Amino acid sequence: MRVLVSNEPDDKVGVELLSQLEGVEVLTYDPNEPLPVEHRGAEVLIPPYRSSHRPIPLLKQLPDLRMVQLLSAGADEWASDVPSYVTLSTARGAQAGPVSEWVLSAILCLYRQWPALVRFQQAGVWAHRRVSADTLAGSRVLIVGAGSIGMAVARRLPVFDAVPTLVASRAREGVHGPADIPRLLPDHDVVVITAPLTDDTRGLVDKTFLAAMPDGALLVNAGRGKIVDTEALVLELQAERLRAALDVVDPEPLPESHPLWACPGLIISPHMARTVPGTNALCYQVAVEQVRTFCTGGVPSNTVPA
Repeated sequence: MRVLVSNEPDDKVGVELLSQLEGVEVLTYDPNEPLPVEHRGAEVLIPPYRSSHRPIPLLKQLPDLRMVQLLSAGADEWASDVPSYVTLSTARGAQAGPVSEWVLSAILCLYRQWPALVRFQQAGVWAHRRVSADTLAGSRVLIVGAGSIGMAVARRLPVFDAVPTLVASRAREGVHGPADIPRLLPDHDVVVITAPLTDDTRGLVDKTFLAAMPDGALLVNAGRGKIVDTEALVLELQAERLRAALDVVDPEPLPESHPLWACPGLIISPHMARTVPGTNALCYQVAVEQVRTFCTGGVPSNTVPA
């Protein structure tokens, strides 16, 4: 099985790991250039770790393609372009640790008023009792998206004596379904979005959703920017009724002149919640197992439904 792996530095670990698979021939490629003719017979394409959407045009150059193995937890950037006869699989599970760590850091950053404290520090002001911090202890946290990332967030919260509530696309034991969201929102201090972008979640966090959150509540988006109605969120932030921590936004990247930048009670990170040393290796470890299963005739556990 011929597998295409990016030749960029973050993907070297993938070349090493996949080269150890029996029956696999690794071919490296430049994600920014057309494929060499001798590479166009490859059966598996792995997009690069960074800016993974770049090789989408290469799909037309791969007549024998049978699988696209992503290094991301979501498949929204690729799903509409990959033919239905090609298996599309993700690296779901690899990023749960880094992203859940980002979620907790974002909540604590705003609860303990670090942005305000840093501004006082930069001004050389000893701000003793000039800011009012919150405690996460006793807070109720609604997690919309009960996949590997959402579950990792839920496992970490009790360490801070916070109480998680999980919502998934379908209800199951200990996890609510989407229909329960409207009645759950008013009783939660923090809402964390870790759901993938789908037809059902696009625009889910709209004006009505935000209005149902209690005064002073915190929205944390570690999912996809298009899940949140940016205009509706800007209005809530400008009114200083809600707070937010965003790793993803809509539009992305956020234009310099966008009003979201100036909103009070907001911190933004540039889509880097997963970006810590070693995450690329974690993603490739999952990818290797998915490719191994596919090459031996099985169905990869992270296959995206057609």
